[in-house]
This record gives sequence, structure tokens and C-alpha cells, in this order.
Amino acid sequence: MQYICPLCALPLTLTERTWGCPQAHKFDMAKEGYVNLLPVQKKNSKDPGDNQQMMLARREFLTAGYYQSLSDRVNALALAYASEAQQILDIGCGEGYYSHRLYNTLVAEHPCQLQGVDISKSAIKYAAKRYPNLSFCVASAYEMPIPSHSINLAIRIYAPSKVEELQRVMAPNGILITVSPGPLHHFALKQQIYAEPRLHPASDAKIEGFECLHQERLRSQLELNNSQDISHFLEMTPYAWKFTAEQKRTFAQSGLSCELDFQIEVHRISV
Repeated sequence: MQYICPLCALPLTLTERTWGCPQAHKFDMAKEGYVNLLPVQKKNSKDPGDNQQMMLARREFLTAGYYQSLSDRVNALALAYASEAQQILDIGCGEGYYSHRLYNTLVAEHPCQLQGVDISKSAIKYAAKRYPNLSFCVASAYEMPIPSHSINLAIRIYAPSKVEELQRVMAPNGILITVSPGPLHHFALKQQIYAEPRLHPASDAKIEGFECLHQERLRSQLELNNSQDISHFLEMTPYAWKFTAEQKRTFAQSGLSCELDFQIEVHRISV
């Protein structure tokens, strides 16, 4: 794994369980195996990112396999466009579900390393504990502690980021796979919340400094009948707080059905 100091951008070296740079900035590894590279002065809040409740709900929902088709498709595209990638980065990796499935797919073909970054300490703590063969750090996607031009393959699933940072970390001919909500994603939920629900915008498949090699929509219908799965699903979405307790009880009793619509794109660095 490779990191740069979030304070001075010099390379970090691991000595026993402490990462340090030539300027004597030091960052200790947590007992779970991750390192926190988000300095206090660069936090926008006390506990940025998804809170523990959202993280746990998402963890249980993803572990149940409801989004496995998305993970499988991302992994298939990674094999098709970056099968020889050695340095892999999951931007906004959350609790590591997509990270570990991508790593398992690629390491079966050749040796590789995967690093995950996320601003949520709760998510990274869980990811590092569950997937000790991967490397995780707490960091912002807008200022990643990743060496320049070092990443052969990056995935960004539902994570905001900074274009200049994407350009900086990608190695020559590096591949970036992105996933964003398609126009109809969760539309049935929106219909129950808004008088005039709006579609998600269609992607123009443009990222400055990158060439789009492939674009597709992955669509299916999500059917949930288990009250616990429904609860986890609602808690991990941005719509959870918009539903009343009565509406949530209705979902738990009658089930929940809504559209899954993912926009998936494959980009190659061109700068």
C-alpha cells in the first residue's frame, strides 16, 4: 500500500504500527488495521460521512445480496477494461462491500493491491476489521492521501469527488469506473414523498481529462418483503427521514417495491 502525508504530501512510511513522513508527521494505525489520514483541521464536522446507524443498515442490506448484480457488473467491466491493474482504489468505499468483491475478482487473475478511502470513520473501522487483506484509510475524496499517478483502476460508486484529484491519482492509461443513480432510481419511493417527483439527471458521460470508453444502464426491480430488510433499505437511503412512522409500518406489513436504475461508465485517463 502507498500513502502520502495529508499535511505536507510527502511519502509516508510504515514503521511498526505508525505511518510517518520526513517532516515528522505521524499517524498511528488503529487496532482494526486502518489509518486515519483526515487531520482534525480538515474536518467539516465532528464526525463527517455516514453515521454508524446508516453504515450498519447499508452493511446488512448489501450483505443480503440485493445489490450484488451491480457489484458483479462493475467487476466484469473491471476485468474487461483493466484486467492487469495492480494498484486499485475504491473512492468512497464505505464498509468495503464493493471493495472486497472487486479485489477477490481481480486477485484471482493476478497479484494486486486494493486501497479504500472514505470520510466515515465508522465505515472504515468496520471495513478494516472485516477485510484485513485490504488497506483502508479515513480520508476525504476531495483530498486523497494517495500518491500521484499511482492508481491503475479506481471505482467510484455513489461517491462525490474532485475532478482534479481523479486526474492526479490515476496512472497513465488508468481506468475509472463510476456508478451514479439512473433517471428512474427509487422512483416509486419519490412518488410517495413528493407531489411532483423528479427523475435523476441522465449522465453526459463526461469527466474532464478522461475519455469515456463505455456507458450503460443497469435496471431491475427491487422487491422487499422482509420487514428487517425494508428497515435497513430505508435507513440507508436519503429518503428515510421523509417517511412517517405509519408509512414505515405499512411498508413492513405490505412489502416494498421500487426501481433500481444504475448508470455505469468506464473512463480512461487522457491527460
